[in-house]
Amino acid sequence: MKRLLTITLFVETIALAASTQEQSSIWTMDDCMKYALEHSTTVKKQKYTLSTAEANLQTATAAFLPTLSATIDGQYNWGRSIDPETNTYNNVTTFNNSYGIYASIYLFDGGQTINQWKQAKVNRQMGMSDLQKAKDDKVIEVMQTYVDAVYCKGCLNYCSDKLQESQKTLYKTQRQEELGIKGKPDVAQIKAQVAQDNYNLTHQQNLYLAALLKLKSSMNLPLTDSLSIDTLLQNRTPESHFENAADIYAYASVYNPTARSAALNVKNYQLQYSISKGKLLPTLSLSAGVATDYYRNLSSDTTPSFNSQFKNNRGEYVSATLSIPLFDNLKRINDMRKARNNMRSAIVEKEETMRKLHDDIEQAIMDRDGYAKEITQMAEKVDADTWAYHVTLRKFEEGMMNAIDLQTNANTLLQSRVTLLQKQMLYVLKDRLIGYYKGNTLITDNK
Repeated sequence: MKRLLTITLFVETIALAASTQEQSSIWTMDDCMKYALEHSTTVKKQKYTLSTAEANLQTATAAFLPTLSATIDGQYNWGRSIDPETNTYNNVTTFNNSYGIYASIYLFDGGQTINQWKQAKVNRQMGMSDLQKAKDDKVIEVMQTYVDAVYCKGCLNYCSDKLQESQKTLYKTQRQEELGIKGKPDVAQIKAQVAQDNYNLTHQQNLYLAALLKLKSSMNLPLTDSLSIDTLLQNRTPESHFENAADIYAYASVYNPTARSAALNVKNYQLQYSISKGKLLPTLSLSAGVATDYYRNLSSDTTPSFNSQFKNNRGEYVSATLSIPLFDNLKRINDMRKARNNMRSAIVEKEETMRKLHDDIEQAIMDRDGYAKEITQMAEKVDADTWAYHVTLRKFEEGMMNAIDLQTNANTLLQSRVTLLQKQMLYVLKDRLIGYYKGNTLITDNK
């Protein structure tokens, strides 16, 4: 008796552990979105683009500093050459060694340096905004594919339940036929319904596998890995909302990554236009340097020492250069025109982006509120269709209804359940999108 009790407890422990492991392996929508962000190739490439923009900003910042260079030169001469001491030609072998250090800085370049720094700063901000947009786009993509997978799985469960119900009805009808209560036409009709339900189940299984495959691909999850999704998402109850699309748009037009990228793109082309105009202006630069050299006649022992020559041959200079562009085959003029056209195109593109953002917000609010109403009404219809089906089934068993009426009511109930599930999934999707437009994070960790 004790041994039997021990075995029973052992089996229950294994079953509990297996159940716990199965529950822990279920992927919620937030889990899938997190995994997708960590393994998205698009997000990784955008991070590299941002790193390049940061490097360009460092380069633009360093452009304010003067350039500094140093040179060292060593040269052997033989044959006819110039004697640096007498400045006359000779025919001896000599060694020349020179040293120099030079610095230069632009005092005025038409604002090109400052505008290039501003442009690099804007490009870094664009890189950050584009990175966030890439993350948001990937999360929204996974969210949509996850909702599709949950919908297909819910439909699969409904088809499975309907097939089991039809099989039970067929079994009862066959027994009633044996007793002479039902005729062969009723049995044939129910068999046809079972065959149809069996086909629908197989078809829905294929749709669910395709949706699951699409979800794995969106997550960049290896196709050989198992993925069990959480179906509790469909049980969410719609909430009452009192939101103004204009208020949401006012926030999204400033902080939404799509709107920020469009605004920064305009600013980028405005700065590029300013840079192109600066190239038409004169530039003023300041340069300074120090140089010295050492000379030795290899055929004479009277050459001054290196230290004395290094000190006595030293020279310094300071110069200012004014460069005025006069004519370069209209290249600067045409570059300025192109930059101006690009700026105007960016402004038009921004207006189109903002208009589309406003329309998307309006449409999302309208859809979500509409789905909330449809869910309430469709839930009532599902209850009514369920009651009607059970009444029809009872009458069919009593011989007061034929198999066609039963089949019609069963299909109506299935269609109502599927429609309700569809509206529930769309409501979840639209509600999460509206929260995103309001500034909420798409990944909420709400399990």
